[in-house]
Amino acid sequence: MFDTDPDIILVLSILGISLVLFVTERIRMDVVSLLVLCALALSGLVSPADAFSGFSNPAVITVWAMFILSDGLSRAGIADVIGRSVLRVAGQGEARMIAVIMLVSGGLSGFMNNIGVAALMLPVVIDIARRSDIPAPRLLMPLAYGTLLGGLTTMVGTPPNLLVSGALRDAGLQPFGLFDFTPLGLVILAVGTAFVAFFGRHLLPSTPVKKDGIGDRRYLRDQYGLLDRMFMVRVPLDAVSSSKTIHEVGLTRAAGLIIIALIRDGQTMTLPSPATRLRSGDLMLVQGRSDRFEALRKWSELTIERESPVLKERLSEQLELREVQVAEDASLVGEPVRHREFRDRYSVNVLAIRRGAEVWRTELSAVALHPGDHLLVQCSEADAEALDRSREFAAAARVTNEDLEELYDLQSRVFVIHVPKESELEGLSMSETRLADAFDFRLLAIFRDGKLEVMPGSDTRVQGADLLIVQGRQEDVDMLRGLQELRVQYDPSSHLDVFDSDALQMVETTLHPHSQLAGRSVAELDFRGRYQLELIAIWRNGRPYRSDLGLMDVELGDALLLVGPRERLAALERDPDFIVLTPVATTLVDASKAPVAALIMVAVVILVLLEWLPISIAAVSGATAMVLTRCLSMEDAYRAIEWRSIFLIAGMLPLGVAMSDTGAAAFVANAVMNSLGDYGPWVVLLGLYGVTAAATMIVPTAALVVLMAPIVLTASSEMGLSPYASMMAVAIAASASFTSPISHPANVLVMGPGGYRFVDYLKLGVPLTLVVFGVIYFLLPLFWPLDGEMPVR
Repeated sequence: MFDTDPDIILVLSILGISLVLFVTERIRMDVVSLLVLCALALSGLVSPADAFSGFSNPAVITVWAMFILSDGLSRAGIADVIGRSVLRVAGQGEARMIAVIMLVSGGLSGFMNNIGVAALMLPVVIDIARRSDIPAPRLLMPLAYGTLLGGLTTMVGTPPNLLVSGALRDAGLQPFGLFDFTPLGLVILAVGTAFVAFFGRHLLPSTPVKKDGIGDRRYLRDQYGLLDRMFMVRVPLDAVSSSKTIHEVGLTRAAGLIIIALIRDGQTMTLPSPATRLRSGDLMLVQGRSDRFEALRKWSELTIERESPVLKERLSEQLELREVQVAEDASLVGEPVRHREFRDRYSVNVLAIRRGAEVWRTELSAVALHPGDHLLVQCSEADAEALDRSREFAAAARVTNEDLEELYDLQSRVFVIHVPKESELEGLSMSETRLADAFDFRLLAIFRDGKLEVMPGSDTRVQGADLLIVQGRQEDVDMLRGLQELRVQYDPSSHLDVFDSDALQMVETTLHPHSQLAGRSVAELDFRGRYQLELIAIWRNGRPYRSDLGLMDVELGDALLLVGPRERLAALERDPDFIVLTPVATTLVDASKAPVAALIMVAVVILVLLEWLPISIAAVSGATAMVLTRCLSMEDAYRAIEWRSIFLIAGMLPLGVAMSDTGAAAFVANAVMNSLGDYGPWVVLLGLYGVTAAATMIVPTAALVVLMAPIVLTASSEMGLSPYASMMAVAIAASASFTSPISHPANVLVMGPGGYRFVDYLKLGVPLTLVVFGVIYFLLPLFWPLDGEMPVR
C-alpha cells in the first residue's frame, strides 16, 4: 500500500530533488535545506510548527553553542598551548609525528569543533613540517583525519553524534549521554591512528621541504613555478612610455602583468602603485605570461585610418543602434557585461551602459548591472526584434541612431584600424590576439576584399590589409606602440634577491572555514587596495594558477600565495578571514584566559555527566560564560558560529519528521529489509552503515544523518534490533567521512596547503574507512549488543 500513498511519493520526491541539488551544487546547500523546509510546509506534509522546529531543536542549539565554546578555547590559547607542547616531544620520526598529530587533534576534537581544531592546528603542523624533514602533505591529511576520528569520542565531538542522540529522544527513547560514544570512539581513534601512522602514510604524496627561512621562500617559488612566469622589462631612453604612469602604459591593465618590483638608480621599489611614473632606464621585475605580452606588442604595427566615413556609413546601413533597459527581474542583474557571452546569447554588441546621467563606454566588465540600466547595443533588425521579445529587457523609448550617437558620444569612440599587408598578426584568430581582453575593444566589422563582414566571430582570423572597425579609445592604440618600445629579458634570477629581503616577502595562506570571502572573485576582493598585497598565484586541485587570477573565484581549500611588505603580511595574520600557513613573524598567544576557559569547559562536561542539566542548556550556559569572562567578545561569538551548518541542519530536520509521519521511512526501511533481511540483522545493519558511509562523498553529513535516522529507527523496530546499536553505527559512518575533500570542511581546509588532488583522498580515505568498518564489525556488539537496551550509566 505504501507505493500508492501520494504523501510518500511527494516526500521521496522532495528527498530525491534535494539530493540532486546537493550533488550538483547548483544551489548552496543551506539554501537547498530552506527550500526543503518551504516545500514541506507549503505541501502540508508538516505543520508550520514542525517546519520551524529545527531552529529550536536542542541538537541544533547545542551545535551552535559548541561552536562558541570551541572558539573561546582557541582564543584563550589553551588549545594552542596543548598542541605546541605535545608536538614538541614528538621527535623527528614520520610515523611518530603522524601519530602525535592525530592523537592531539583527536583529543581536542572530542570537546572542540573539529573544523576549529583543524584551523587551529594547520599552521602549527606546517611549521613542524618546515622545521623537520617531513613534507607537509605527509602530515596535513592525517591532521584532518585525526579531527574526524576524535569527533567520534564524545557526543559533542561532531554534529552527527548530537543529531542521532536527538533523534532517539524525539522517538521517545533515552538519548545518548556525553561519553556513551567514548569506549568505541577511543578504540577507533587508536586503531585509525595506528593504521595511518604505520601503513597509510605510504599512500600520501611527498614533496621536498626546505628548512631555513630563505629556503622556504625559494621552495614556494619552486612549488608554484613562479620563475616560469617572471621576466624583466626595461624602459629604454627617450621612450614614449617615459614619464607615463604604469597604468597609462598598460602594463597591468592591458598586458596583465603583475609588477613585483621597480629598480631605479640602484634603489628598489616593491609593488609600485599604478600611479607610479616611469622613467628612462627603469627596470621592472614582472610576473605574467610573456607570450601574451609579446602578442600585444605585435599590435604596435597597426595604424588608425583617420578618414573612414564611408565604412562607418556602410556599417550603419547593416546594423542599427538600439537602447534596451534591464528588467527588474532579469538574470543579468548583479552581473557584469561579459562581451563574448552576451554576443553569443543575444547576437549583439554592447557599446555602452547608461545609468541616469552616468555613462560607461569602456571597461564594461567592471560594471555590475542594475535594474533599469540602459544598454546601448548594436545589432541587426532581426536581432533587435528578438531583444524586444526577451524577458531580460523592458521596453525602452525608441531613439534615432543620430540621437543615440550624440547621447553616448560615439563618434570619437568608433574608428578604423589598418592591418599592414606583411603583418605578424596574419593567421591569428581575434581571440588569440587578445585585442578585446587587453583594451576592451569591440570588433564591430571587418572590411576585406571589398566586402564588409559585420559582427565577426571570435574565431575569425586576421589577414594582411584588413580594415578593422572597432569601438574603444584611440589612445589605446598609441599605448601599443609604447609597449613595443619596452625591452624584455627572460632571465630574472639576478634580481630575485628582492624576495630574500625584508622589503618584500611572500606568504602562503588559505581561507578560514568561517570566512565570508569564499565564492567571491579575486578582482572583487581587491587584495592590492584592501591589504596592500599582491596575489601572485593560487594552488587548487594539485596545480598552481598564475594567470588571469582576477577572473577566478576564491574557494575554500585554495592556497593563496601573496607578496608584500613584512608589516602588511603580519597584519594579514590577524585577519580572521585567513589562516596564514607561512607566518612572517611569530604570533604570541595570550594564554591569560586559558584557566578560565578550561574551567568553563570542564564545568559544562561535569554538569552534563552528572545529568544536572541537559546538554543544550549546559552548552549555551558555557558559551554565555565565555563571553562574560571575556574569553571572546559577542562579535567573536557570532562569527564563530558556522551559520551555513546551522541552517542546513535546521532546514533538513522537518524532512526527517515528514518521512516518519507519512510512512516514507517505513517504506524505505521495508525496501532495505526485503533486500537484505534474509541474511540476518547484522547484514541489514552493515548495509545501512555502508550506504551512509558511501553517501558522505556527496551529501553533507548533518543532512545525511537527519535522512537516515528515521529509516534506521524504523528498520530496527521492524527487526527487533536495538536502536542504540543501529544509531551508533550510522553516526560513526557519517562522521568518519574520509573519502573525498567535500565530505567534511576539515578535508577541504588542508587540500590547498597540502597540494592534494581528489584521488589522494580516495587512496587513503577508502582503506581507512574499511579499517573503521572492521572495528565496528568486531567491537560494536561488545559495547552495544543488537538485542540490548541502553546500558546503565
